[in-house]
Amino acid sequence: MISLTSPVTEIKGIGQKYAQLLEKLNIKTVYDMLTYYPMRYEAYPQILSIQDAAVDEKQAVSGIVTGSVSMRRVRSLSILTFSLSDETGVMPMTVFNMPYLRNSVSAGKCFVCYGRVVSKGNKKTMEQPTLFKPEDYLSLAGTLQPRYHTVKGITTKTILSGIRKALNAVSDLSDAMPYEIRKRYDLMEYRAALERIHFPSTPDLYVEARRRLVFQEFLYFLVQMKAEKTTDRQIPNAYPLLEVAQTKRLIESLPYRLTDAQLRVWGQIEADLQADVIMNRLVQGDVGSGKTIIAVLALLMTVANGLQGAMMAPTEVLARQHYAAVKEMTKRYDLPFVPVLLTGSLTAKEKREAYAAMEDGTANVIIGTHALIQEKARYHSLALVITDEQHRFGVRQREALAEKGAMPHILVMSATPIPRTLAMILFGDLSISTIDEYPKNRIPIKNCVLHKDKRESAYHFILKQLHEGRQAYVICPMVEEGVSEELENVVAYTDKLREAFPENIRISFLHGKMKNAEKNRIMDAFAAHDIDILVSTTVVEVGIDVPNATVILIENAERFGLAGLHQLRGRVGRGSHQSYCIFMTDSSAKETEERLDILVHSNDGFHIANEDMRLRGPGDLFGIRQSGILSFRLGDIYQDSMLLKQAAECADTVLAKEELLTPVMKDIQAHDANMPDYRTI
Repeated sequence: MISLTSPVTEIKGIGQKYAQLLEKLNIKTVYDMLTYYPMRYEAYPQILSIQDAAVDEKQAVSGIVTGSVSMRRVRSLSILTFSLSDETGVMPMTVFNMPYLRNSVSAGKCFVCYGRVVSKGNKKTMEQPTLFKPEDYLSLAGTLQPRYHTVKGITTKTILSGIRKALNAVSDLSDAMPYEIRKRYDLMEYRAALERIHFPSTPDLYVEARRRLVFQEFLYFLVQMKAEKTTDRQIPNAYPLLEVAQTKRLIESLPYRLTDAQLRVWGQIEADLQADVIMNRLVQGDVGSGKTIIAVLALLMTVANGLQGAMMAPTEVLARQHYAAVKEMTKRYDLPFVPVLLTGSLTAKEKREAYAAMEDGTANVIIGTHALIQEKARYHSLALVITDEQHRFGVRQREALAEKGAMPHILVMSATPIPRTLAMILFGDLSISTIDEYPKNRIPIKNCVLHKDKRESAYHFILKQLHEGRQAYVICPMVEEGVSEELENVVAYTDKLREAFPENIRISFLHGKMKNAEKNRIMDAFAAHDIDILVSTTVVEVGIDVPNATVILIENAERFGLAGLHQLRGRVGRGSHQSYCIFMTDSSAKETEERLDILVHSNDGFHIANEDMRLRGPGDLFGIRQSGILSFRLGDIYQDSMLLKQAAECADTVLAKEELLTPVMKDIQAHDANMPDYRTI
């Protein structure tokens, strides 16, 4: 028998070589393997005739390859076309970037083609179908098949094999959730939930398994947060700051007037910095509401008191952007800032110089990524830490900073509007401020929804904007082919665009799997207008600021949550030109139309967040995890908002009863090194 903390090499069939590949997926222990949840599920429907296959739905059709099979190349893009026929009709098929299929697809062969059926003219067709031998598809029909994020050398099949062997061999899978809680909230047992999340025999069992695991995820997070809340806010303020004239002078020097909401929030922060206990405040403000100037005012008050302030961003691209903005404001308004940048990609010499300036106090504003809390980073008098788009600055990070000196004030800035009911639960240990007003000179973004058969119209509009000297984003859900074939993907889509646009249009792509140096190079080129169209995944969702970009086209918009779409839309509308957002979809479903219509008629992030919460039911069973707002492994704060509320109520009960709290805390501590860090979500 093996335990949850055993290394994965203890699982039968997993050797050192395979373990090294699993480590790339952060799977090191048996617990990691069992909690490596599917990213989505494929539901394989029964085979239909071509005549009966419904448009705009994923269907399986069986037939014989007829006519000619064509393979052509357009630059780096391979395009395979053929027709599938049965007794009721003919369906053309198009497959991109899978040249190896040419050897197996030939006239007279029988296949089952599975994919989304679309209408072109008055013909049904499939783009990017998955091809099966009939007997292979029949073994899948009517089942749910999990799909996992993988790396080269690891397949979904091998992950499932490891999970099955681990479930059979593990000895310590007893349920830590007290029976009283399971009964009150109608939760299945832990072992059964793990079994059914990976091997669901029916959709209903999957839903119940997921419900149990999400509830536990939320509960453990909230128990820790609420337990720490009582002491966290009472930490004495080691750096009580004095009100300074420099902040008022900056406000008066700005070429615009701060909104009433900005002034109200700044007043709250100014009072916090002078209070007897440390500040621990979240500022929520929609894209373009003016949070950056509030952060600069807080840094200015800190520096004017002779102390240091730091700003931590989630990505290097965003950290470098903040650094450039602070340097520019320092020069323009003659601010007493001496900023320094600290990120992972700096050279050893640059890091040494940054560390020295931080430690001796020469630098009074330090801007960077998580490198700010690394062991080598030491501060002279760090009094304020501003985290941008971190959503939570966890207890552990605060402890890491406290070890470098006294406990600093914490200010969390978020451009991701979350409904207040959820924010009060998730950020119960933070004071919450909201900038719910927009500057008067802001030009509202114009929005539209287009079906995929109108893509050429979208391209024509983008080209018109490019000819006017502007730039554009195109957002795709996937990085590369092979995970969810019907979705547009960055690499192949870039090739398609290069074919569709004139050769003088400069097109490049960006995705999260790139190294930081490459991401920085691409973003710098886009900011410098050396790139006209940037094709990207949601890696551009947070904070990228290119005022000259005026169009964003979001492919497969039906596959994103409303809050995520609103965040993506915020990449444009940041300059003085009219901006546009095009939501591209291949779905004609009424639900999709209703959801996207909310975005077309509103640019208000708080309204959209509330609508997102209202419209999300138990979620798209087979869809991709939507919000991306807080990094829970399974939970989605919109889709699972009722579960979050129940878990918050349950957390209060657990904390009030020692007999309930003890097993829960014991389970959290037992898997502390393996579990997601609930205190830094």
